[in-house]
Amino acid sequence: QVQLVESGGGLVQAGGSLRLSCVASGRAFSSIAMGWFRQAPGKERELVARIRWRSGSTTYADSVKGRFTISRDNAKNTVYLQMNSLKPEDTALYYCASTADLQLYNYWGQGTQVTVSS
Repeated sequence: QVQLVESGGGLVQAGGSLRLSCVASGRAFSSIAMGWFRQAPGKERELVARIRWRSGSTTYADSVKGRFTISRDNAKNTVYLQMNSLKPEDTALYYCASTADLQLYNYWGQGTQVTVSS
């Protein structure tokens, strides 16, 4: 089975930074891209950023453009999310997930909590 494990979340003051990691392990799977999602209480799950394994092409939600950077290390099967200039509205449970078609995400991690205080 494929497992995705996130790490790096925590409590940070507004304006601070965090770096999230997502490591894939187990059986190889047909993934063309990885996404970072977030979900806050009472809000819908939101795609924050996405990166293609092969080309490194990225996509960002408008709300995080210029502040967040997604990257990957193919040799380590790891995806990162560098979050700078954090705002209280960034507070959420952050998930990484894998997609084979840029639409449906078939593998998900357990999530890592990011809390930004004002």
